[in-house]
Amino acid sequence: MADPITAPPGPNDLALRRLRDHGVYVALGVLVLFNLAFTPHFATLANLRLQLVQVVPIAIVALGMALVVATEGIDLSVGSVMALAAAVVPLYLGYGPWPAIAVAIVVGALVGTLTGGLVAVFGIQPIIATLGVLVAGRALALVFADGRLVEIFDPTLGALGNGSVLGVPITVLIAAVLAAMVIVVVRRSIFGRRLVAIGGNRTAAVLAGLPVRRTLFAVYILSGMFAAVAGVVNTARLGASDPSFTGLLIELSAITAVVVGGTPLSGGRIKVVGTLAGAVLMQLIAATVIQHNLPDSLSRMIQAGIIVVAVYVQRDRGGA
Repeated sequence: MADPITAPPGPNDLALRRLRDHGVYVALGVLVLFNLAFTPHFATLANLRLQLVQVVPIAIVALGMALVVATEGIDLSVGSVMALAAAVVPLYLGYGPWPAIAVAIVVGALVGTLTGGLVAVFGIQPIIATLGVLVAGRALALVFADGRLVEIFDPTLGALGNGSVLGVPITVLIAAVLAAMVIVVVRRSIFGRRLVAIGGNRTAAVLAGLPVRRTLFAVYILSGMFAAVAGVVNTARLGASDPSFTGLLIELSAITAVVVGGTPLSGGRIKVVGTLAGAVLMQLIAATVIQHNLPDSLSRMIQAGIIVVAVYVQRDRGGA
């Protein structure tokens, strides 16, 4: 009788592996073809620019989420961190736009430090720890903004949110730079290898002497900082800070982008390019639903279905 551990993968296993690794690109291609055929004005530069600009917050949040998921964690607080960052910007805008942006990112890092402490030091399950931070962070954002939308009139922030360089929106360039940094960190640094090793087998990582707590602290801090950057970008683009709606439910889109992009929720693996493709897929689903006058709730239902399918095809972790 063949050993189930060493037995070669069957046709079904290979099909699932291909679906896990390349399913996001297939789904993206199908959706693009559908829109080219049935959505008016889809194939225009104006629409391409709009979709790229709108996907930026999801992509930036998903990059930080991918680092967390690779360690077998999850960060549900990212939407609230976005709202906190958005609420902080107008409070410190009197000192200038760059100090206000810096404070917002520091706030994101502080929230990430808190979350990392709950997970790494106190051993609280990430989903519980970040759920608590999600509730507290949104409440704090409402307190900072006095529960109201705050309009922002600043030329630097306006240029950051809506300006372009050689026709490419600045926000898209920011997301591209962050993605390049994450790719380099994951593929070329010791830190990248450590977070994958911790997600693959935390007990073995501890026994091997890896700095598990320090690494977990770092990934949650990075996730908080990325969410804060997304909050700043979103505020700059809209010219307003809205603590009630900024980042609302973006954690669902980010988690879906990460999982459908090939990073398993069980950790031990990270796909940065797949995550970006997943973010584009989430944005395109939402845009398609809107452009065909369908209920917005449908896009959430589709995302939930995608998560279920992605987790199913990733259940064979040994083939990762």
